[in-house]
Amino acid sequence: MESGLVLNIQRYSIHDGPGIRTTVFLKGCPLTCWWCHNPESQCAQREVIVVETRCVGCGLCRKACPVEQLPAPAGDGVRAAPVACTLCGACVEACPTGAIQMAGAEMTTADVLAEVRKDRIFYDESGGGVTISGGEPLSQLAFVKELLAACRTEGIATAVDTCGYGNREQLLEIAELTDLFLFDLKLVDPQRHETYTGVTNEVIIENLRALGEVHKNIWVRIPVVPGINDSPADLDAAGELILQIKGVQQVNLLAYHDTAANKFERLGRPYRVSEVSAPTQQQMDSLAERMRTFGLNVKTGG
Repeated sequence: MESGLVLNIQRYSIHDGPGIRTTVFLKGCPLTCWWCHNPESQCAQREVIVVETRCVGCGLCRKACPVEQLPAPAGDGVRAAPVACTLCGACVEACPTGAIQMAGAEMTTADVLAEVRKDRIFYDESGGGVTISGGEPLSQLAFVKELLAACRTEGIATAVDTCGYGNREQLLEIAELTDLFLFDLKLVDPQRHETYTGVTNEVIIENLRALGEVHKNIWVRIPVVPGINDSPADLDAAGELILQIKGVQQVNLLAYHDTAANKFERLGRPYRVSEVSAPTQQQMDSLAERMRTFGLNVKTGG
């Protein structure tokens, strides 16, 4: 049985595909988007996260640490995990306030399926199912493939939320086990895509084209980040590209929000879009109308 590194299992999710869903968030992503809403999902290993505002300076974490290198509280709490951290989790167990947390846990397919089954009644009544998200599902192919097959055996609808950056054969390999693809498209311009995500988009676009040839239920999702990809030229380029892709049933424009700023801080990483403001609903509606001029089925949110 396969096992994977799972960040979180979010139940009663209504923004990751149709109906009520259980979203399985995995660890590991090849992209480092400036605006990533789940930056703790980017690293392909477990990580220690410190919530400084919960730290009371009791020192129990340092006493529990086997390498005894946790730094003393500075200001309002522990600043970061030590370089020599072995990710044993002793500090997490010792912390009485939950200030120290571990991002990522090994789970087998059976473990995940047991959680998924708890919401079965909601899937049946709402037309929902399971969404495998990231990080990037393609980074844990064997685990994802086995989980998709298990859901298919039990008659549970499946969706895969992918950034599209990965091996094309592997993407097409899971296509036959996936009822819906949520395919993220950040930017069409390759140089700006690399600037804001860390990789160019040639592989992503070619994978989208290849997937459209074999799969008939794709939702292209565009995160709208003001000042980065919301210009008329950006929207028109995306519309022209999507119009060429077979299998695309709808386009979802997802409004940027800054709720991940604190996550970046806890991980000790810079939040490079701190000056960006969330788009208003009026702005989102205007962008959606522009993309509809291409004859696309465009929705805001979800």
